[in-house]
Amino acid sequence: MKAIVVTDQAAGTAGMKLMERPEPEPALNDVIVQVHASGFVPTELAWPSTWTDRLGRDRTPSIPGHELAGVVTALGYGTTGLSVGQRVFGLTDWTRDGTLAEYVAVEAHNLAPLPGDVDFTVGASLPISGLTAWQGLFEHGRLRSGQSVLVHGAAGAVGAMVTQLAVEFGAHVIGTGRTADRQSALDFGAHEFVDLGNDALEDVGGVDLVFDVIGGDIGKQSAGLIRAGGTLVSVVGPPEARPADGLAVDFVVVSDRAQLGEIVRRVRDGRLRTNIGTVATLDDAVAAFNPTDRIKGKTVIRVRS
Repeated sequence: MKAIVVTDQAAGTAGMKLMERPEPEPALNDVIVQVHASGFVPTELAWPSTWTDRLGRDRTPSIPGHELAGVVTALGYGTTGLSVGQRVFGLTDWTRDGTLAEYVAVEAHNLAPLPGDVDFTVGASLPISGLTAWQGLFEHGRLRSGQSVLVHGAAGAVGAMVTQLAVEFGAHVIGTGRTADRQSALDFGAHEFVDLGNDALEDVGGVDLVFDVIGGDIGKQSAGLIRAGGTLVSVVGPPEARPADGLAVDFVVVSDRAQLGEIVRRVRDGRLRTNIGTVATLDDAVAAFNPTDRIKGKTVIRVRS
């Protein structure tokens, strides 16, 4: 099969190559999925799990990408809950070969049914962005109606999901980003927008929840914006500063079939829009990962036309 392969961490996305690799075999409780579309997060090339297994052993050459939409073609021993020919989408294990390939072996519980009226490209754009938003807001942030939420990167792939879900559940959302992101953030439902290049973040005042996808100085400033009893939720590692009278939580997203179902249900009925930026073929994937202009939205690779 054709697959995108990485062998050199220092090379970044420029070191990705399209190669022939053996088709995977299903392990216990696995399914084999013929990948129709794959999502990709550039930061995963800095994740240890891309390069080593759970015991810290080198696992290169490895296939990156952990979001997929496709069709089940084979079942491993003991696999239940899915069937051959079924359309699925989901999030694969971090320490196994990923989805930038024509086929992938995935634990069945990491996948959810993909309705027939949802395009594979849309399905592949949902798992990381959607699950990160859902888990950050509701599991870790414990969002309640009427609260205020500051969403960093509100026009990005994750931030757009956070913004829409927070608004749906009755929050007042303040989005942040660059000047060029203002209209997109407002279009996704943000009630206010803070231009991080021109506006003073401290002028926002106290908020109940900060959803941080940036970290660094922005993350440090954000800790001072949390009201008593509020929460700073980070997806970029442990916060460098903590609220004076609140919680600071960092987390790694996990696959959840029920949550994937909630997300795709909202896509189908129009409550949730995914933020897809670049769509490219597998043959053109390396160029898509190394653009000359700033990447806006989610990059999705169409593995099968």
